[in-house]
Amino acid sequence: MQAGMQLKRRLVIIRRLFMHEWQTFVVITIGALCSSVGIISLTMPFRLPDAGVSGLAVLSNYVFGISPAWVIAIGNVGLLLWGWRELSPRFVIWTAYGVALVSGLLKLLEWLPAIPLDDMILVCVSAGVIKGLGGGLVFRAGASLGGTDIIVSVLRKRYGIEVGKYTFYINLIILGLSIGVVGLERAILGLVSIYVNGLVTDNVLRSFDRRKQVFIITKDTQLVCSFITQTLRRGVTILHGEGGYTKQVRPVIFCLLTARQTMELKRFLAQNDPRAFMVISDAAEVVGEGFKRWSAL
Repeated sequence: MQAGMQLKRRLVIIRRLFMHEWQTFVVITIGALCSSVGIISLTMPFRLPDAGVSGLAVLSNYVFGISPAWVIAIGNVGLLLWGWRELSPRFVIWTAYGVALVSGLLKLLEWLPAIPLDDMILVCVSAGVIKGLGGGLVFRAGASLGGTDIIVSVLRKRYGIEVGKYTFYINLIILGLSIGVVGLERAILGLVSIYVNGLVTDNVLRSFDRRKQVFIITKDTQLVCSFITQTLRRGVTILHGEGGYTKQVRPVIFCLLTARQTMELKRFLAQNDPRAFMVISDAAEVVGEGFKRWSAL
């Protein structure tokens, strides 16, 4: 009886997620499709190794002829059950959807031909870019495509470990195993592809969340605030500062803008208050109303 109630509650959670987060559904679907195409058309035809569970999946295909879809699906079942006890239900549910979709696509898209490239470096870079784009989109949606991402997420939550370092170690072991299957040259090429994959994933995440953090000290605070709120349509916060030498009270305007909006504000200040003091820095991620939603985490 109790088990039935728990199952019912979990089904309600899943239904609500898919109803209220349709954008997440679309983004994860696109990301899973990119990753699947990268494996089918650029990794396996050229006998390149891969990272994580998908790395073990392609190695099993090279050695035993097993479809990577089965290895990815079966390999992630235990990890997802483990993650359900440690991580948020939202993360696990969307990750389970991503894993199931990749597994299905790898089976359905087996007919896809290899992309006709002769330069192996170009193959490695292309594979890394396509899979990195897919993984970045999924991470952006607040989920993952399973495998080592689940392991390191649990370890980070439980022990506070450095995720990137342990992910690298795990992938290094898988690459070491691949040397005996694909040879040293292919293993090195696979390392290049994994490196590009990581770079693209990180840049996809930063590109969506990147903003400019702006501080302004001006004698006409109201004029500048009106331009930001009415023309740029962004919010502002007034911080109460004090001159270190003069001891005069100096309001400090704080806001978060896109690069284009920052340039518009600079032009406005140059024309209307050239004596204003402005500090601009990069904000790697902004979460809250008007920016990235908390529900995407």
